Amino acid sequence: MQFRTIVSPHQLNSRWGRRIYWVVLVAVLVLFTLAFVFPLYWMVTGALKTPEELAQMPPTLFPADPTPTAFFEAWDLFDIGTLLLNTGYYSLGGWVVCMAVDVSAAYALSKLRPMFGNVILGMMLATLMIPAMVVLIPLYVTVVDLGLLNNPWALWLPAAANGFNIFLLKRFFDSIPRELIEAAQIDGAGAVRILRSVVLPISRPILGVVSIFTIVTSFKDFVWPLLVMTDSDKMTISVGLSQTAGAVTQNQVMGGLLITSIPMIIVFFIFQRHIMAGLTAGSIKG
Repeated sequence: MQFRTIVSPHQLNSRWGRRIYWVVLVAVLVLFTLAFVFPLYWMVTGALKTPEELAQMPPTLFPADPTPTAFFEAWDLFDIGTLLLNTGYYSLGGWVVCMAVDVSAAYALSKLRPMFGNVILGMMLATLMIPAMVVLIPLYVTVVDLGLLNNPWALWLPAAANGFNIFLLKRFFDSIPRELIEAAQIDGAGAVRILRSVVLPISRPILGVVSIFTIVTSFKDFVWPLLVMTDSDKMTISVGLSQTAGAVTQNQVMGGLLITSIPMIIVFFIFQRHIMAGLTAGSIKG
């Protein structure tokens, strides 16, 4: 079956068709690249400028006299070392709790096949349709009633059950051949042993993707940590920067933002291959 498109294959294969195609393709790629890269470039160059040059109009694209002073000042003024340690601790703990809950739920729905499993999965996915701000007040009241303010569990427990992560994991677990599970059962392995020895080793790509999503989300979250982690020595990096931003210069703010962006940029470049592999894994059964 042939599908008709705006430009016919005959027009596309002509000399002018190929030229127009490459011009449009290059233009789209350049525009999208600039749209994503320019904010990062502006943050880097802004940190290298003086406060006067950063505030002048019209703005300059290149620093007249680049200096890294703002980075050192931002590190001390924002106490970035402490904020990064706090955020790293919250992200690591949140990752452990989230993986324990999401992997168990996805494994149960995929391989243990409980009664009304599809209904339960549908209800989990329905939670993705609820805006986060709608449940913010009930969630905060619950945390206060439990006495979890300024406690890491106030960050870990609400993020533990994630419908999107459970859906991704379940789709991948569904693609694992049933024969492997049956062979392990014949050898006398129980459900927990099968999960630990068969399912998890095969599922490293999707586990990597879910882990990255969980850590990045925890690292960049702002509103919820602002409400539940109010002590200055327990704040996350996003909250700590916002609390001090009004008392420092703009180039120091950009210096602090760039420093705090470096860990996530490194994580992305290291694991970008695993992200794409995990997102496509499980889409085709075999």
